[in-house]
Amino acid sequence: MHIVIMGCGRVGSQLAQTLEQQGHTVAVVDQDPTAFRRLGSGFGGRRVTGVGFDQDTLREAGIEEAGAFAAVSSGDNSNIIAARVAREMFGIENVAARIYDPRRAEVYQRLGIPTVATVRWTADQMLRRLLPSGAEPLWRDPTGGVQLAEVHASSSWVGHKISRLQEETGVRVAFVTRLGEAILPTSQTVLQEGDLVHVMMRTDDVEKVEAAFAEGPEEEGGH
Repeated sequence: MHIVIMGCGRVGSQLAQTLEQQGHTVAVVDQDPTAFRRLGSGFGGRRVTGVGFDQDTLREAGIEEAGAFAAVSSGDNSNIIAARVAREMFGIENVAARIYDPRRAEVYQRLGIPTVATVRWTADQMLRRLLPSGAEPLWRDPTGGVQLAEVHASSSWVGHKISRLQEETGVRVAFVTRLGEAILPTSQTVLQEGDLVHVMMRTDDVEKVEAAFAEGPEEEGGH
């Protein structure tokens, strides 16, 4: 996948190197050309000098072929504007913005832009939003037979009850992270866009569960 990153600070450069090591192509945008030194001489991706929410700059960085966009500059406003341009002007589905002010982060989550507030920052969190797939194990019982994992649910599950998700996939939903807060779902809780679903499941069933989460709910009356 091609991924565009706005901001070549400590986080942006680390993200760029990690993604390139994973086999993705990467373009990094920064207003300060000296910032690209952080990428090191081994970085093979594009270095684009310019404003990260300028459409021409984004086109130069290959946004039209991109599968994901990360806004990790030092300015909240710049990050959110760039994230919205990527999502709304270029139709990038996997977009994430780093936000310093956690109160603002909640507002932007409501606009449908997954945010990572710096207080809870980890590069892993950003990666999970840019490359949402499969299950990320968080805990295993001592025998290894059962695990708690964050599983990526396809957007076709949005609007369906968690109880249906459990019935069709055979998992127990332990909790859901919504707008940065963990909630314990009831039988009536409906999955919303941006929810991160944490489930308990048998380790043997991981592949089956990943597939069911990725495919979406069964059609009424079966496939």
